[in-house]
Amino acid sequence: MPNTQDPTPMKPFIAGNWKMHKTAGEAVAFAQALAGELNAAQDRDIVIAPPFTALHAVSRSLAGSGIKVAAQNLHWEREGAYTGEISAAMAVEAGCSYAIIGHSERRKLFGEKDEEINRKLKSVLASGLGPIFCIGENLEDRDAGRTLAVLGSQLRKGLDSLTRRDIMETVIAYEPVWAIGTGRAATPGQAQEAHAFIRQTLGKMFDAPPAGIPVIYGGSVSPGNIRSLMEQPDINGVLVGGASLDVDSFVRIVNFDK
Repeated sequence: MPNTQDPTPMKPFIAGNWKMHKTAGEAVAFAQALAGELNAAQDRDIVIAPPFTALHAVSRSLAGSGIKVAAQNLHWEREGAYTGEISAAMAVEAGCSYAIIGHSERRKLFGEKDEEINRKLKSVLASGLGPIFCIGENLEDRDAGRTLAVLGSQLRKGLDSLTRRDIMETVIAYEPVWAIGTGRAATPGQAQEAHAFIRQTLGKMFDAPPAGIPVIYGGSVSPGNIRSLMEQPDINGVLVGGASLDVDSFVRIVNFDK
């Protein structure tokens, strides 16, 4: 549901992050089945993020469907001696419209810092891709009452030197680290509190209309909890992990209000 301050309803933004799942062949079969089920839905933005090896094939298979493709990560340089990395320009050529930046698994497992994430965001925006910028607190921060302080710091450092125009092209994904892949989702009230804070902080940082910036929730999203999450006034969509790997499950999430 759109923020009540916004006179223009915002489309729900539903993204599926497949992480390290599906070969290229499996990914294409999934994408074709998904497109058939959703029948070019126009009333919401739908994005899937396959592994790098499947980006080009999936993008081609989804042509004309209205479903967009995202890269799961990018390097900030356009080219260079960075073994195992890909650039924003490469993702664009592969057919991507978005790139996920700062995912909690990149921060935790690969040691990505706010400064690196900031450089990646700038590269993504310069390439014409839309960033899906992820932030979130761990369980220790949550239990210590530091959630809003952590989110504020990640927003300020990650978005440093970006412009008002940049932020209007960006999707913010709140993903509490303690809810990623654990089956333990934030309650609708907890998610709403974080989203409202994010929206207020963005408004102060960029003098931008807070309701005009998509803020989505990620963390054990399922067909069972999607409706209660989307009923919150400051939640514009979801970033789905495991539940996006099954066509039926993901379609039920996309069609949460139908």
